[in-house]
Amino acid sequence: MKVIVANHSGFCFGVEKAIHTAFDEVNNNSNIKRDIYTLGPLIHNQQAVNKLENDGIKVIGHLNEVSDGTVIIRSHGVSKNIYDIAYEKKINLVDATCPFVRKIQNIVKEYKEKGYNIVIIGNPDHPEVVGINGWCNNEAYVVKTEDDIEKIPFLDKMCIVVQTTMSTSLYLKLTDILEKKAIDVVKFNTICSATRDRQESARDLAKEVDVMIVVGGYHSSNTQKLVEICKEEKPNTTFHIETASELPINLLGGYETVGVTAGASTPKWIIDEVIEKINSL
Repeated sequence: MKVIVANHSGFCFGVEKAIHTAFDEVNNNSNIKRDIYTLGPLIHNQQAVNKLENDGIKVIGHLNEVSDGTVIIRSHGVSKNIYDIAYEKKINLVDATCPFVRKIQNIVKEYKEKGYNIVIIGNPDHPEVVGINGWCNNEAYVVKTEDDIEKIPFLDKMCIVVQTTMSTSLYLKLTDILEKKAIDVVKFNTICSATRDRQESARDLAKEVDVMIVVGGYHSSNTQKLVEICKEEKPNTTFHIETASELPINLLGGYETVGVTAGASTPKWIIDEVIEKINSL
């Protein structure tokens, strides 16, 4: 059995930056002895979050849960009002927002001030989208399907951005429809380059192998997109797992080539364990 790993897989720049930021805080905190928190899970990978908790970084859901200490803003970013609350409560805020996400926040803030209606293509419940919306007074139209677009009235001015982990095909499909809903339209393809590279690499690999293993958190948006893409090429032999223990060993024996890809929030050590276990068959 031959195992082939996708050219682009595992931690992206934004996630790696967030992880390093968190561990730097732990190291810098050795003398200060200040409690460290992340506002929501730092990344969408439970194993990585567990490791951070073992090192003393606790997860909180709201700033009201703390009165002091250090709070790390996760890679997904947060609404503008979070910074205001932290300032009022005198909480030490450490910002690990992904630079690609920060770019979108700046775009919607700028164009909202210019009088544009903001449209975000993405999952309305995803923390990245919730955070972006918070930079335009939570007044953005969030769309994920054609049905969502039908609910938008005809507008004078529209600014379109897209969640960093959306598929390019969905972005192109929905923007084509959205452009007919306003007189003046500006659009920004804010899907991050790492996401595009992972998706293209996963599709190319899925065409070459018998089986695809996608490693990543079940709540990770970018991992779910990789699963969808791989299933388009290998509908019956694409498997989504979080750890090596979930490998469908009994289903792999009859195949010659196995492809492995991983979401942007999947640590290298988890990917290595999966590859090692497949190689041991």
